[in-house]
Amino acid sequence: MSRRRKYSPEFKREAIALTRQPGVSCRQVALEIGINPNLLSRWRRETDEETDKAFKGSGSPRDEEVARLKRELARVKKERDFLREAAVFFAKESS
Repeated sequence: MSRRRKYSPEFKREAIALTRQPGVSCRQVALEIGINPNLLSRWRRETDEETDKAFKGSGSPRDEEVARLKRELARVKKERDFLREAAVFFAKESS
């Protein structure tokens, strides 16, 4: 089973910009960058309908906060483990 690919808003905007060039179709651009033509057409439709709301993501601010806190916790744990190992190393060296 394949995982669902996620594309950054910048990638989506650049792909849509390529479709706006004269003489280029959505299908042609989609095949060149390796995505489904229907997906690129949907992205273009979304930007045409609601420019300010396009590609905002479906996550809530709370989800973003939880993700940020998890990253920070992982960083602090690495620092703690490093300091613990350093303390053990220097304790062995001094004895």
